[in-house]
Amino acid sequence: MTIDDELDRIFAARDRDDMRPTIDALRPILDDHPTNARVLYEVGGAYDTAGDEQTARSFYERALRAGLAGDLLRRCYLQYGSTLRNLGELERSAEIFALARRDFPGSPSLTVWEAITQHAAGRYHEAIAALLEVIADGVVAPDLERYKPAVRGNAAYIRSLAGS
Repeated sequence: MTIDDELDRIFAARDRDDMRPTIDALRPILDDHPTNARVLYEVGGAYDTAGDEQTARSFYERALRAGLAGDLLRRCYLQYGSTLRNLGELERSAEIFALARRDFPGSPSLTVWEAITQHAAGRYHEAIAALLEVIADGVVAPDLERYKPAVRGNAAYIRSLAGS
C-alpha cells in the first residue's frame, strides 16, 4: 500500500466530530515521512478539523515549503488562509488568498473562502461582489439563468462601492 493509499484510507474513516483517531493514525506516517508534503498537509488538516488551528498552521506552512502541487496546493492555500483568518491574522490570510487565486484563478472555493476573509476584515462590498460572481459563474438553475447578467451587474456595482 502506498502512502497516498494509506492517507486516503485514514481520511475515508475519519469522524469530523472526533479527530483524535485520525490524528493518532497519521502520527506514525508523519514519523516515517516527516518531509512528505502531502503527509504534512493532511496532518495539518486533521488538526484544523479538530480545532487546533495553531498546530494546523505550522503543518500547512511546512507542507507549502515541502512543495505541494496541483489540487493539494489549492486545498492547502484554502485551509491555511482560513486558519489564518480564524487566528485573527486577516492581512496574512488575504495575502495567502491573493497568492492562491493567482495560481488557481478559476477556483470558486478559493473565491468563497477569500470572501469570508474579506467580510471578516470589514471589506463587505468586495465579499458580497465576489460571492455574486461565484453564483453567476457557477450556479446552474433555470430560474437564475435569465438574471445572470443582472447578478453580474450588481456584483460590479457593489464592488465599485468598495472604492467609495
